[in-house]
Amino acid sequence: MDKAGSKVNEDIPNKVGLGKASYSRNAYGETLVEIGKKDKNVVVLDADLSGSTRTAYFAKEFSDRFFNMGVAEQNMMVTAAGLASCGKIAFVSSFCMFATMRVLDQIRNTVSYNNLNVKIAVSHSGLTVGEDGSSHQALEDLAIMRAIPRMRVIVPCDSSQTKEAILCAYSQPGPFYIRFGRSKVPEIEGKDEFVLGKGQLLNRGKDVAIISTGIMVAQSVRALDELRASGINPYLANMPTIKPIDKELILDLAKKVKAFVVCEEHSIIGGLGSAVAEVLSENCPKKIKRIGVNDRFGQSGTPEQLLKEYGLEPEDIAKAVKEILR
Repeated sequence: MDKAGSKVNEDIPNKVGLGKASYSRNAYGETLVEIGKKDKNVVVLDADLSGSTRTAYFAKEFSDRFFNMGVAEQNMMVTAAGLASCGKIAFVSSFCMFATMRVLDQIRNTVSYNNLNVKIAVSHSGLTVGEDGSSHQALEDLAIMRAIPRMRVIVPCDSSQTKEAILCAYSQPGPFYIRFGRSKVPEIEGKDEFVLGKGQLLNRGKDVAIISTGIMVAQSVRALDELRASGINPYLANMPTIKPIDKELILDLAKKVKAFVVCEEHSIIGGLGSAVAEVLSENCPKKIKRIGVNDRFGQSGTPEQLLKEYGLEPEDIAKAVKEILR
């Protein structure tokens, strides 16, 4: 796909690969400092987790524009809305679970209803929060956020895309929701520049298309080896923007393949899988298999144990591709 993000470009070579792993939340903190240096209207709020979310980087540089709101997330969101109403660009951060479901009323009725310039950037999303267990593992947040009018929803696949997503949210008015994780993720080599609302084709193939987001992009890249060894070469696309979804890329792939496999570290209900299914069912019905958490709560365990338990490993993706092609 070209950088305009319109259609599949069959002329570009397959160039996807995995690079060095790093923390996306580090990239978030560093990017906040970068934009804070050039824009005095940028303010950052956190709910007593600035060390983990990396907003501490901003606090160190700009203590007069950083607000630690304590464990009072509802107050934090309303304060961010108030600052935004006075011309500030407010970045609000906490763990994914606490920055979405604990403050849903404030996000819907105060931030999005009034179309305020609040950027909700969350860390520690999905199962790979790990040992903190179900109370901290947000698996429903994408479904909730994409249902709120005016909210743009982004799930970067690595550190470099996190930086691009934050710069995009900063440069455009209105509310954004940006989701990244706790663990290190490998750099996805060969992807195009991030464009809001556009997917990125990583591998050209035939018969089946894998569409992934977040950490599942790297898992899908790993699945390519097993699939190619079995004589299967799928299309692979990274979908960093969940809302607005790239309908054009999905439908262009639908003209070329028999089926889709959609992968996300989220419930299969309401997230990327649902968004892709909605586009296909209304425009070009195809078989679709959703790889994600199948209507379950999380539990305590290492990230590796949890990805295996919930069927989010490369071999699970490869198995789903083989089954849907049968």
